[in-house]
Amino acid sequence: MITSLTSLKLSHILFLDIETVPLYSSYKQLSPLEQNLWEDKTRYIRQDVSAEDYYERAGIWAEFGKIVCISVGYFLLKNEKRQFRVRSFTGEERNILQEFSHLISQFFNGKQYLLAAHNGREFDFPFIARRMLIHQLPIPNILQLFGKKPWEFAFLDTLDLWKFGDYKHYTSLNLLAYILGVPSPKDDISGAQVRQVYYEEGDIARIAQYCQKDTITVAQILLRMRGEPLLTDEEIYVMETDKN
Repeated sequence: MITSLTSLKLSHILFLDIETVPLYSSYKQLSPLEQNLWEDKTRYIRQDVSAEDYYERAGIWAEFGKIVCISVGYFLLKNEKRQFRVRSFTGEERNILQEFSHLISQFFNGKQYLLAAHNGREFDFPFIARRMLIHQLPIPNILQLFGKKPWEFAFLDTLDLWKFGDYKHYTSLNLLAYILGVPSPKDDISGAQVRQVYYEEGDIARIAQYCQKDTITVAQILLRMRGEPLLTDEEIYVMETDKN
């Protein structure tokens, strides 16, 4: 039984971050039915903004967005030395999800493993599961919640840890990293720019690098919360991005 953060085995945690964009590059590419559904979905959120202008934000909803990158990171501990390996999946969304699921089934398939992300409970984890369902892919057990009690969910969320039970409180990854003395991951693009970089610049490598930095930052924040030294550049190994 896990009783504290320090009792967690770092090698049992898969850190991750996802980058998402709208399903289409523009609102005009939606069918009339899809446009109506989008208008209904966002009517009370966008207020005076038109459905067409608001569509650039569609990537935050699994019904109208898609995953263009998943970055994962995991610790290897050998002879008391740490190494944090980072790997990214890009390409067609279905293939991204299949590769991610394959990684879990091979190396993180058991009750002792956890998925870690910042705001993962509200965004990353359900988004991945929903997109898998849309693509008619089997959902890994670690993402399955049916029949499980809340304390049995295999999720570790740095936002939840920072809330300390205050569920009204939201703190961005960038802010949390800053106040905890973790090097900022936001030195190139922001989440709001991912759609532009993907559709207008076609620079998936830049998006993958951004996603990797967020994954590393989540791991660094957890180390800080455990009272352990941060990873050094020498301890971080970025593997070649898997493209499909």
